Amino acid sequence: MTERPCANDGASRRGFLKETAAAAGAAALAASWTPMVHAAGSDVIKVGLVGAGGRGTGAAEQALTADKGTRLVAIGDVFGDRIEESLSALKGLSVGPQVTVDKDHTYTGFDAYKQVIDQVDVVLLATTPHFRPLHTAYAVEKGVHAFVEKPMAVDGPGLRKFLKAVQDAKAKNVAIVNGFCWRYHPPRRATMQQVFDGKIGEIRAIETTYNSSGVWEPRKTREQCNSDMEYQLRNWYYYNWLSGDHIVEQAIHGLDTMGWAMGDKLPERCFGVGGRQSRTDGKYGNIYDHFSLVYEYENGVRGYHQCRHWVNTANRVKDYILGSEGTCDVFGNALAGKTKWKYAKDTGDKKTYDMYQVEHDEMYAALREGKILNNGEQAANSTLLGLMGRAAAYTGEIITPERILDSTEDLSPPSYAFGPDPLPVAPIPVPGFTKII
Repeated sequence: MTERPCANDGASRRGFLKETAAAAGAAALAASWTPMVHAAGSDVIKVGLVGAGGRGTGAAEQALTADKGTRLVAIGDVFGDRIEESLSALKGLSVGPQVTVDKDHTYTGFDAYKQVIDQVDVVLLATTPHFRPLHTAYAVEKGVHAFVEKPMAVDGPGLRKFLKAVQDAKAKNVAIVNGFCWRYHPPRRATMQQVFDGKIGEIRAIETTYNSSGVWEPRKTREQCNSDMEYQLRNWYYYNWLSGDHIVEQAIHGLDTMGWAMGDKLPERCFGVGGRQSRTDGKYGNIYDHFSLVYEYENGVRGYHQCRHWVNTANRVKDYILGSEGTCDVFGNALAGKTKWKYAKDTGDKKTYDMYQVEHDEMYAALREGKILNNGEQAANSTLLGLMGRAAAYTGEIITPERILDSTEDLSPPSYAFGPDPLPVAPIPVPGFTKII
């Protein structure tokens, strides 16, 4: 973990919770403030995309599919070629006629997000996770509703900044809809409701696993890039300052299920192990390739999480909730034990089961009805679980939520620029020596 500290820019999560009442009061004062999309008053909803990679392009398609009145009017990315690829793909889809972006409304560089947000009603934030807090805070400042892809931050200061934006959004009636997609999956929603209804008794333990062969191989070599910054951004997944490591960027879906099962209450502590056993080559940056963790809750429930990226190994992505009277197979949408149950509803409509589409359908339907959705705090909680697990493995210490939220450890680079200055890669964390600032 980086040794460059920054100022502590906020209190711990317990402090944020204490400020909730104050935020509610501010919301009352903001009653005369009108966000850009208000009730059903506008036929056209201007949408902007920040982050034109695969997930951002997919989010744009889903936003345009969700509401025929949406128009993609602006797009920004640090790389112009990504913008061209995204627009080409979108214009070839059924939503192509809703893509009205012209050359004057495509923006590149590190400030592209401002130019996009300044002219839209809704922004889709889908850059690398590092930039999420900065972009969310600016959208809220400008009164622009945001679909925010997961995770929400890569370090404690970033998460505090995001939580502050969530509170400000509530006060200003600005929507924040997060990209933890499994919470929008109808079969999984029905399955989790069975758990909440007590069909497996009291929850005793939760097991989440995200074992895979890994993600995409590094896309560019250093020789193909003009600077260290470009090289790391092109291969962002392999640098913890950009992705947060794979437990924060990918396996966090399992941790989100754990948080969901526990009513989004935070655990008291976390401990575990991790390291690099398969991806040892320097081209894989400074992230780990495996984690194994235990989360302890105040009621005695334990959450067990395992994730890894090892090629030529068995994939396993599964979540189980173990109760006093049965077990829930979350991915299988089934219960076993005292109550036997399996999700069997089949509408024949594929869209009903497309969780990526549902999250946008619900967001735009709510905006049209004048309702403001804000599930930002839930997203922050799940992100915090990922940051706790990463810190526990990196340091070998027992990690509490407060240690992350009170941390001054900022993973940001000294500056955002494509110049000739080198951008050193932080050392690979070593348990027992790496410390949390």
